[in-house]
Amino acid sequence: MSLFGTTSGFGTSGTSMFGSTSTDNHNPMKDIEVTSSPDDSIGCLSFSPPTLPGNFLIAGSWANDVRCWEVQDSGQTIPKAQQMHTGPVLDVCWSDDGSKVFTASCDKTAKMWDLNSNQAIQIAQHDAPVKTIHWIKAPNYSCVMTGSWDKTLKFWDTRSSNPMMVLQLPERCYCADVIYPMAVVATAERGLIVYQLENQPSEFRRIESPLKHQHRCVAIFKDKQNKPTGFALGSIEGRVAIHYINPPNPAKDNFTFKCHRSNGTNTSAPQDIYAVNGIAFHPVHGTLATVGSDGRFSFWDKDARTKLKTSEQLDQPISACCFNHNGNIFAYASSYDWSKASALLVTPHLAVTVDTAWRRELTRKETGQSRWESCAGRPTSVAATFGLTPCSSRQTPKWPGNAVLCVLVCELLQSPLPSRGPTEPCAPDPCEGRLCLSWAWTRRCLGGIG
Repeated sequence: MSLFGTTSGFGTSGTSMFGSTSTDNHNPMKDIEVTSSPDDSIGCLSFSPPTLPGNFLIAGSWANDVRCWEVQDSGQTIPKAQQMHTGPVLDVCWSDDGSKVFTASCDKTAKMWDLNSNQAIQIAQHDAPVKTIHWIKAPNYSCVMTGSWDKTLKFWDTRSSNPMMVLQLPERCYCADVIYPMAVVATAERGLIVYQLENQPSEFRRIESPLKHQHRCVAIFKDKQNKPTGFALGSIEGRVAIHYINPPNPAKDNFTFKCHRSNGTNTSAPQDIYAVNGIAFHPVHGTLATVGSDGRFSFWDKDARTKLKTSEQLDQPISACCFNHNGNIFAYASSYDWSKASALLVTPHLAVTVDTAWRRELTRKETGQSRWESCAGRPTSVAATFGLTPCSSRQTPKWPGNAVLCVLVCELLQSPLPSRGPTEPCAPDPCEGRLCLSWAWTRRCLGGIG
């Protein structure tokens, strides 16, 4: 028997189990659109864990359904299975072995979907919609954690209808993340609580929110030893906070940055400010992606405090995103988030990208360390035009397969480079106010120099 039981009933060639298949690509970047996206807004995405061969993508939607696709290395998608709730699905997650999917819904329940039998059973009940769901695998216990708008955090043994533990929250649960042995829960009224999960879940610390507006999303990040060390918190005000749990220098290490705004970070002009709908960390390099109501996704290096890339603008907000287990595939959902009532309600789209260009952006630090070459004959007029100090000895990276680029390339390394002092401040991209990190971007901006 396959992972999804028998293969019959999951569609035949040319026909999707989710209905008719559209061949139109609405994506301005021509990323690969997932076959048969849900019929209503997509609120959550999750890729299968590394214990499962291949890549499987789960999406929950406001059409009350949970859908699963197999995502091939090329990015092409194959519909595999589907389950239903009686209310919108707000969150999804996988078990550590990849055999089960857990779903949270506005119908006040959480379900466990056994992929081998393709059967779903209720495992949790709240008094209000269930906003978050996470699987916890500890040395001495395994359970599902659910956060609800009933102001409780509950922990469930999937074999029992009663919770193992109930923790009261100060307000409604808005978002949460778990990487054992740490959990972070953000609530209404800007509440922020860190839990430790060793032995049994317990409150570790309450943190004063570094953001001034409603929390929207949170994601835990790891240190170089692969241990959870802090989190990124996004708000409706187009801002993300990077917060370490035990930083050596809190005033220096913790910071916030603006994102998903109409005019970049230029504060001299009026701005449209958009919500940050999702945050995902690259599982290998630690760089992060943010998606927002402006219809764009951006990649960031939190250590160098720089933006790596911003996508083209889609025709509607991006409501969710995730990386697969090795970071080679990035999935994002383009669907209405009701930030402007019903005015912009259009058909949702789910896309995946396996393009090597954005992957190169996310690995600048790793590729740059061993490929530094002296930059001779750099044009200085462009630098002077944008108020930058020319530096004939400054070094620039040579990317595999590309010519050496000797204009306005921004180093991302925090450590000193060979025969140099500490890295210089990053140079702004002259055409878009972002960073000239990509050969394609710089060639477009500066007219094909190289």
